[in-house]
Amino acid sequence: MNSSNPYLWQYLPLVLQILVALGMAAGMVTASFFLGKHKRSRTKLSAYECGMDPVGDARGRFSVKFYMVAMLFILFDVEAVFVLPWAVIYRHLPAITGSRFFGFWEMLVYLSFVAVGLFYVWKKGILNWSNDRADL
Repeated sequence: MNSSNPYLWQYLPLVLQILVALGMAAGMVTASFFLGKHKRSRTKLSAYECGMDPVGDARGRFSVKFYMVAMLFILFDVEAVFVLPWAVIYRHLPAITGSRFFGFWEMLVYLSFVAVGLFYVWKKGILNWSNDRADL
C-alpha cells in the first residue's frame, strides 16, 4: 500500500481480519488432522442418510408442489434483497433521484409485480397443501 494514498489504508483492518480468519480456519483444520483419531471402520465408510440404511432407488418422484414452494421462497427472498436496501436509503432518495416520489413509485410498481405473482400462485392453489390436484 502506498503511503501517498490514505484511502487504501482504510482497508487494512478488513484485510487483517480476512487473513486472521483464513489463518484460524487453516489452523483448526490442520490441528484436527494431526490431533484427531483416524480409525477407518465399515460404519464410517458407509453412506449416511438420516440414520437409516439407504434402500431403493434414489430417483424417486416428488410432487411438483415442493418445487413450486422452492421457487416461491426464492421469489420472496429476492424481494427482500431489493426492499431492505431501498428502505435503508428511502430518506435520501430525493437527493439521489432528483424527484421527491420517484423512488416510492418505482418500489410500488415492483411490489405490485410481486403481488400479482403471489395472487397468481394463490389462485392456482399452490399454497393449499391439502388440495390433491394432479393437474399442476
